[in-house]
Amino acid sequence: MFESILQRLGVEPVHSGVGFGTWVMRPGGGEIASLNPATGQPLAQVLTATREDYELVVEKASHAFQTWRTTPAPQRGEIVRQLGQALRECQHDLGLLITLETGKILSEGRGEVQEMIDICDFAVGLSRQLYGLTIASERPRHRMFEQWHPLGIVGVITAFNFPAAVWAWNAAIAAVCGDPVVWKPSCEAPLTAIAVQNICDRVAARHGLEGLFGLCTGEADPIGAAMVEDRRLPLISATGSCAMGRQVGPAVSRRLGRTLLELGGNNAAILTETANLDLALRAVLFSAVGTAGQRCTTMRRLIVHESIADEFIARLARAYASVPVGNPWEDGILMGPLINERAVQAMARALAAAQSQGGVVLFGGNRLDRPGWFVEPALVQIDPTAAIVAEETFAPILYVMTYKTLDEALALHNSVGQGLSSAIFTDRLTDAEAFLSPRGSDCGIANVNIGTSGAEIGGAFGGEKDTGGGREAGSDAWKAYMRRQTCTINGGAELPLAQGVRFDVS
Repeated sequence: MFESILQRLGVEPVHSGVGFGTWVMRPGGGEIASLNPATGQPLAQVLTATREDYELVVEKASHAFQTWRTTPAPQRGEIVRQLGQALRECQHDLGLLITLETGKILSEGRGEVQEMIDICDFAVGLSRQLYGLTIASERPRHRMFEQWHPLGIVGVITAFNFPAAVWAWNAAIAAVCGDPVVWKPSCEAPLTAIAVQNICDRVAARHGLEGLFGLCTGEADPIGAAMVEDRRLPLISATGSCAMGRQVGPAVSRRLGRTLLELGGNNAAILTETANLDLALRAVLFSAVGTAGQRCTTMRRLIVHESIADEFIARLARAYASVPVGNPWEDGILMGPLINERAVQAMARALAAAQSQGGVVLFGGNRLDRPGWFVEPALVQIDPTAAIVAEETFAPILYVMTYKTLDEALALHNSVGQGLSSAIFTDRLTDAEAFLSPRGSDCGIANVNIGTSGAEIGGAFGGEKDTGGGREAGSDAWKAYMRRQTCTINGGAELPLAQGVRFDVS
């Protein structure tokens, strides 16, 4: 089954990870194995890039930019529409490949491809809405306006947990904005990137658009380092850990480039005494356990009012015990494996630290005795002042704590360094409004009566504080991929100066 899926997606047992419409058949970097985290066995081998290979990809993107930036935006939108249609045709196979390579359950793998399709649809509409403004001038017979131009080559660095969707958030929007894309995927999920590149290549080839979408698989050094240092890439969009962002951000800023950083999230939900517990139970379970806790929007902290804590925590522990863990491509499974052995060990260290700091494991946390990197999801009751609570562990660990007043809950909620996603469960309007007010959640995403994960592409996605401050996908996130130009036209025969300045020359 696995071999036939790879074959249909154009992925060979040993495949180049460098392409731009044409594959570089023998890139000079090392060879990496893509492993199935449910078995620990290799799916295929990928040949990675050297700096010389990277230069070739960027050269092709630079050439493509010369033509693409002057292509009318609605025509660019038509190419993205065709990309969305090509993704529809491959949705089943590509979704299953994501499942095999990352361990996501099948509905999440297919859902990720649906997210790619959705952002293509969004970008097609956006291609006719890249609006500027008309601005009133203080000078007579002058017209002032702003317009938006393509920015240049966009470098996209993605993580394993959303190996295709986050690329699409960037690539679809960048493409309609007039920008080629150079993509460095995670070395944990290179086959998904190769399959997506094959789909892009088929669409681009019909229109002679070699270099519009480029793939350069490789480690942070040399490929990631080359991208962040490259002045030909005016924007670097990078998804990963806060530690990664602290390296990428300063490196790009030193050359006065732009960054769009989507980093860690130590996300929390507050359950007030009026919360609908049936609603909250399902939302908390999915947000904490979905994708085996490996989403940037995973719920990692649960702040429960003391009056409902005993009842809800008992129900939550029973729900945790009912979560089917197993091969993610099988029906009925709700949680697959962690991505690799390092993730398993990181989870074990975090649980040990939590217990040493007074935490009590109410359920789970054990490694399962089977091939692959399977664990039980863990539920831990802990004092909110424990140091481990402020750390993000990319694994299914949910820290539960209690509070007395809403002000106390908000202070606990905002006490961590990250600021990505947040939620409150309440039937009291004043509590909901307080959570959404300036004194409430300090996150980029704030939800009422839904969990922390599962954002839609129509809204701008991103966070504050250590999460990086970037925004991707919907709303006006497109402006990050363009350059703004303010223009003034003098339609008269005189030259009045602004602010009443006089400069008379006899």
